[in-house]
Amino acid sequence: MTNDAADLRVLNAIAPGGSRLPRWARTTILVVGMAVAMLGANAIASSLQNPVAALIIGPLLALGIALLYVWTGRRFEQRRVTEFARGAGRRHVLVGAGIGTGLAALSLGILALFGAYRITGWGSIASALTVVGIMCAVAVAEEVFFRGVVFRLLDGRWGTVIALGASSLLFGLVHLLNPGATLWGAIAIAVEAGLLLGAAYVVTGTLWLAIGIHFGWNLAIVGIFGTAVSGTESQGSLVTAVTAGPDWLTGGGFGPEASVVSVLVCTAATAAMLLVARRRGRLHLRRR
Repeated sequence: MTNDAADLRVLNAIAPGGSRLPRWARTTILVVGMAVAMLGANAIASSLQNPVAALIIGPLLALGIALLYVWTGRRFEQRRVTEFARGAGRRHVLVGAGIGTGLAALSLGILALFGAYRITGWGSIASALTVVGIMCAVAVAEEVFFRGVVFRLLDGRWGTVIALGASSLLFGLVHLLNPGATLWGAIAIAVEAGLLLGAAYVVTGTLWLAIGIHFGWNLAIVGIFGTAVSGTESQGSLVTAVTAGPDWLTGGGFGPEASVVSVLVCTAATAAMLLVARRRGRLHLRRR
């Protein structure tokens, strides 16, 4: 018996009857189910105001989304789910968090050099810890859906280039629903974040690095440097700050993510990751 046949028998034992559903039905259940789960997790996480509650509920939501994704993949797709492989998971999350935080710090540092960002005082450690809990849930939920579901399915069907473009575009368009959203803000999110996070998934073949980058960027923008993220104003951070200048430079009400500086910084990081992915043979131009 081949390994694939053995794996299929195990999956059928775990989820009897799943293979009787047609492939399109399993895919639909996966996409719709994970979209609802993402929106629900984000809504619950965004409502958290207490640091203790956030640090408990946020990680639990993240764990729940991850387990749901693994279960759904086995139950309806009848496949081995490797996107949460444990091997280098912790290291990739930490490296990703460092990359995300570093890119945010570099972007705001450049804005500060132009006089567009200025720290005005100290904020609140409790508020920053609340952001930590919230962003645990947000980073995992959004990466599971946009990279684990949307990107992966498109990559398997049409190849990496189309998957990167389409999943990034969808990621940007969804942010049009955010407060203070603009068309430019959505485009900026698609280019700087959608492509970067997609590239992170391509490089490793797992979600850990993308989750780390997403978490690190959001935590730094909101919880450390005290600016808006995707149109949502910071409710508290380690420092208080103000931005001043033209919208194309500061990002306006949408926050630094709509700044041309952030777009350029993150695009450079995306190019570097795609280069690594190409050298590792992970960049597939056509359907495999």
